[in-house]
Amino acid sequence: MLRYLWLSFAVILADQGVKLWLSHIWRVGQGIVVIPGLLNFRLVHNTGAAFSFLAGAGGWQRWLLIGIALLVVVVIVAILRRLKPGSTWTAISLALILGGAVGNLIDRIRLGYVVDFIGAHWGSLYWPYFNIADSAISIGAVILVLDAFRRH
Repeated sequence: MLRYLWLSFAVILADQGVKLWLSHIWRVGQGIVVIPGLLNFRLVHNTGAAFSFLAGAGGWQRWLLIGIALLVVVVIVAILRRLKPGSTWTAISLALILGGAVGNLIDRIRLGYVVDFIGAHWGSLYWPYFNIADSAISIGAVILVLDAFRRH
């Protein structure tokens, strides 16, 4: 099922390409409103994990999060190698999660933080900023859960 790794590479290329482009045209905090009251793009640097968890931890969290991401990459590749033919949705979900994990891992190794830029909100209720890699991880996780329910 390693044939689905093309999906991981597509996520990595899209994620890194958009982050690089936005980092060249905007400074941190700059952005645009896409849909008023719902969606905006703004360049944000996240030194923590999801939802900025551990963002103010002083720097040690970078190495912890790099280690966790590397472990996740190894485990997902091992699972993909062992999947049986016909496990298409599992392979797709894991490939999306893998691509997202590597996209954010590249940022964390190269920059020391993850570049986020998508801001979703409903009026004054704001979701933490995220990026293409985070979206791929979330979509992959939803597909994985739905596929588990479908199979049982």
